[in-house]
Amino acid sequence: MIALDTNVVVRYLTADDAEQAERAAAVIDDAVARGESLFISHIVLCEVTWVLTRAFRLAKPELVAVLDDIVRTAQFVVEDPAIARRALSRFAAGAADFADYIIAERAAGAGCRVVVTFDRKLVRERGFEAP
Repeated sequence: MIALDTNVVVRYLTADDAEQAERAAAVIDDAVARGESLFISHIVLCEVTWVLTRAFRLAKPELVAVLDDIVRTAQFVVEDPAIARRALSRFAAGAADFADYIIAERAAGAGCRVVVTFDRKLVRERGFEAP
């Protein structure tokens, strides 16, 4: 198994740089041809979300669809996919960023009853509270 960094995933998804997109596709296609899985961490998912939102101005429904495709793609091994799916579900329906929901789901999985934050919009979300 090999791991993919954010920039490889973004180039693969957007093809915004033709040469790098071709190289990214070659890495992924070669791994698929060998039956080798490609690891994508929660941090990479969060960074992909930020890049697609800020640099490519993807609307939330499109972003949710992209993340859902990544999580469901058989060749991709997403770090703790259950956490990623729960965070994605909360992101699709909620007001916070995807990364915030990853933080909440990982904290809950670690046995935390709450994430303490100064972010005012987060304190209205389940699993967060103000100090």
